[in-house]
This record gives sequence, structure tokens and C-alpha cells, in this order.
Amino acid sequence: MTGFAWPAERAAFIAALPKAELHLHIEGSLEPEMMFALAQRGGVELAFESVDAIRAAYEFSNLQDFLDIYYQGMAVLRCEQDFYDLTAAYLARAEVDNVRHVEIFFDPQGHTARGVMFADVVGGIAGALADAKARGISSRLIMCFLRHLSEADAQATLDEALPFLHLIHGVGLDSSELGHPPDKFARVFARARALGLKILAHAGEEGPPDYVWQALDVLGVDRIDHGNRALEDEALVQRIVANGLTLTVCPLSNLKLCVVPDLVQHPLRRMLQAGLCATVNSDDPAYFGGYVNANFIAVADALDLTRDEIITLARNSFTGSFLEPSEQAPHLADIAALG
Repeated sequence: MTGFAWPAERAAFIAALPKAELHLHIEGSLEPEMMFALAQRGGVELAFESVDAIRAAYEFSNLQDFLDIYYQGMAVLRCEQDFYDLTAAYLARAEVDNVRHVEIFFDPQGHTARGVMFADVVGGIAGALADAKARGISSRLIMCFLRHLSEADAQATLDEALPFLHLIHGVGLDSSELGHPPDKFARVFARARALGLKILAHAGEEGPPDYVWQALDVLGVDRIDHGNRALEDEALVQRIVANGLTLTVCPLSNLKLCVVPDLVQHPLRRMLQAGLCATVNSDDPAYFGGYVNANFIAVADALDLTRDEIITLARNSFTGSFLEPSEQAPHLADIAALG
């Protein structure tokens, strides 16, 4: 059986599948209710009078408008407990969605610039991840550099991270893509790789295919975050396939930020047909309208994805992760049992 008789049947199948989430900005899981509560707890003055006012502000039509409210929201994250609570809340939602492994991004520059200690940021996040491990959710922590800032700033952030590298598995590149190509950060990524860290970069979301080429050839990425616009260049697609690289695709994010005008035009199926190892992720779920299962269901309904295509996406989430093959195997076996 490759199709589903009813959307509810497809949704139930998606809910039952084990999944990994590989593209999640922990600051982007800050729900309006938690933003308001943390502001009150920490004595942070917000420009919003209520949770409803915050939710109304979560309306935007492009990446920069989103980032403006995203960075405002960060102001409520002040101490280690705040970061722990934020991460624990995301993990509780992920667990409901049958997410068994998470690879979480965090943006230390967005916090240290406000006077928050690097140790408090990474300590709170890592503490929640450790507690989730006891419940069967494995994890990797990815530190991202903000690309609208300088490479010198990124180098300073890597300096701050050195005492905590036992907690950090890789480095990524996020924030405003246009005008900030990957080669701007060539030296800091070379240094990160020499330190044994995995290399990732957001590329080809709003930026051109050339940014994806740079992520490959200049940064030497182990995985590509987004990568939608790679489809505009057949040679680039072939290169990604040949290198066996995974794309961490975020359907509801793409819709909310107008990367696609409608999910029926989303390139996810074309990615799979081209042989790309695409995955489904939530990106910044508090802002974009849904966590992992919501993203799976929305894009699966829009594209009428088959059972086999959905299984492939679930499998890709584990094979594209930084788990060792032996760690992937039990999850892949469970997916196969449902297929």
C-alpha cells in the first residue's frame, strides 16, 4: 500500500513513526506563554502587554522581519534556568511527536552580547538534554555563528566555547543569509573543523545556489540546512547526491517566510526524486506554526506523499544525523517494522 484513504490515516501513520529532528533553533521554540512567563520571572520589560499581543507579533512575511522579533524574544533568556526550561519544554513536545533524537542549534552571540554568560547558555541547554537522555531521547548540540556579525565575532565566540567542547558536537551558520555568503566565515570554520567539530551551514534558503556551492567547497559542510535553491542547479544537485549530504528541510518555515508561496509547490518530493537525502524539521516552531509532526502532516497532505515517501523521510532523519550507525540501527529497525 502506497497511499492513504484519509488524511487522518496518514496523520496517524506519521505520529507512529520514530523520527529525528536535525534542524531546530532552541530559541525558536520560545512560545508566547513562556516568553511572557520568563519576562515576569526575570523582571524583563517587554513591548507586549499580554500573551495575545506577543502571538499577534508572530506575523511576518520574510526572514528579516522574523529575525527582528526573534531577537527581541531572546531578551527574556537571562540565566541558566531559563535556558533549561526553554529546552525542556521543547523536548517534552518532541517526545509527544515520537522524536527520539534531536540535534539542536543555539545562538550564543545573541545572548553573550546582552551580558549573559556563555556557561549559563550552554549549561542550561545541556542540562535539559542530559535529563531527556534518561527518557530515551538522544541529542547533539550545534553552536551557530550569526552570519550578520563579523568573522572576528565568530572567532571570539569559538574562543568562549573552548572549555565546553565536550558538550558541543558541531558548528553551524544561521541568521540573515542574503549578503552574508559562507566564504565570509572560511577561517573560523576551518578552525572549528581542526578542533574536531562537525560543520553545517544554512544555505540556499533565501540565498542563491552559489551559497550552497560555497558551503560545500569553502566550508566543507557535513550537512546542508535548508538547501531549497540547490534545485536550481543540476550540477549542484548531483554534487550533493554524490557527497551523500543531507538537507534539513523545514516546510512550515518555508511557507511562513514565503520561500514557497504554497506547500503544494514545496520542492520536497522533487528533492526525493532527485536522490537527495531530504528530511523534515520544524526550524523555529513557536514562530512558524508547528513542531515536527505538524510539518510532516502539512507537507504530506499538500503533496499527497505516499507511505514509502514518508518512511524515506523518517529513515533519512536518522541516517542524516550524527549518530553512529550502531545508534541509528534500532530506530531504523522500528521504522521498518511499521513499513
